[in-house]
Order: sequence, then C-alpha cells, then structure tokens
Amino acid sequence: MPVSEPTATVAPEYSQPGARPTPWADVVELLRTAELYWLSTVRPDGRPHVTPLLAVWRDGRAYLVTGAEERKARNLAANPAVVLTTGRNLLSEGLDVVVEGTAARVVEPAVLRALADAYADKYGPDWAFGVGDGVLTQEAGEALLFEIVPSRAFGFAKGEYAQTRYDLG
Repeated sequence: MPVSEPTATVAPEYSQPGARPTPWADVVELLRTAELYWLSTVRPDGRPHVTPLLAVWRDGRAYLVTGAEERKARNLAANPAVVLTTGRNLLSEGLDVVVEGTAARVVEPAVLRALADAYADKYGPDWAFGVGDGVLTQEAGEALLFEIVPSRAFGFAKGEYAQTRYDLG
C-alpha cells in the first residue's frame, strides 16, 4: 500500500530556527532515483552489518536483491529489522534519507516479474533478471528479492538544516 503523505515533524533541536519539514515528495523522489543505498541489518550475534547495494523504490516500498548465502540474507532470516539509507555525501547541500522498516522475502511470480523489470529499467541490462521458482535469476545464479516495509523515515536537509521525521506505520 503506497504512502500518500505521512505525518512529518521537524526536530527543532537538530534544525535551524524556523525550519520547515522537508516535503515527503522530495524524500520519495530521492528514494526513487538514488543509484546507491546502504542497508543496515543485524547479525545473529547482535552485531551490526552495513553494506552498499542497489535498490528499487516502488509504491511506498523498497526492494533489494541478494544471494541466499550472502551475509545480509542470512541476517534477514534471523532478524527482519533493517535501516536503509541514501543521499549525498556533502555537508552543506542535498538531502539524506534514513528509512527504518522490516524486510520480507517476495516469492509471488507477478511481483518478481514486475521488480525484475524495474531493476532493468533503472540499472540497465547488467541488472536484467529472469524469474524462477520464488527467486530472480541471472547467469551468475539465483537472487532473493526482499521488500522493505517502512515504519519511519528521517530526512536530513542540508544547507538550510532541517531534520524531519515521517511516521509511516
């Protein structure tokens, strides 16, 4: 279910005086167009794990792929809590976004096909996938597709500093 307009609150203690919330549409545009994201998961022993990856934002959800034996897939099997971040690595301009949520495997053929197409549209032919039995496929092997259902997000506007919290769930 897509999020239309979540509740947005500026944190005055972390923002310039009189700062206004960053519009949710700006956050969605960044999530939709970013090329690189950072995924934070929790290892079974409780230690954090962070890795860069490619993702697709669609209908209020983030989607990511990973091999079944990769650390992030094993972490998600034990604990589905995640943080996904993206933005600009600059201090004085741009927008950084942090999305907190829960990840779940996607195995429905129609959703797998739609996301395979979305990856190819966004990232080009090197990221073209086929659809197998509950997985995406490439010459290199099979990939699991995960959907991140967001519960909260934060926007960190730079330049005119404003930290905005969005309650999504």
